[in-house]
Amino acid sequence: MEARLKSGIWVQALIRRCDRAAIGVAVVAHGDGDAGAILLKLSGRGTGCTVLAQARQADGALVWMPATGPAPVAEAEADAYITRQRDRDPDLWVVEIESERPDSLLDTPIVS
Repeated sequence: MEARLKSGIWVQALIRRCDRAAIGVAVVAHGDGDAGAILLKLSGRGTGCTVLAQARQADGALVWMPATGPAPVAEAEADAYITRQRDRDPDLWVVEIESERPDSLLDTPIVS
């Protein structure tokens, strides 16, 4: 069985990585501290937003997938997606990052 980092600790580490890189970050919704799923809302400067969701590949590896599609969407569309997901799962974390591609901040890859 794979050891899993608690969601709250992972979010705190992400915030520290963003702070060190001088990238704006905010926790929009607190989820379950132990095992809540996490959504990342990436806000680009004038290019729209992308929402990333955690997923597992066939081999069990954790990855991030663009939940709102491959291209950035309007902020209202991203927020509507997040609202629908929070309605289904109140233990969901939502973290907003002011970056279009936070690859260097994440410990797992973003896949299409």
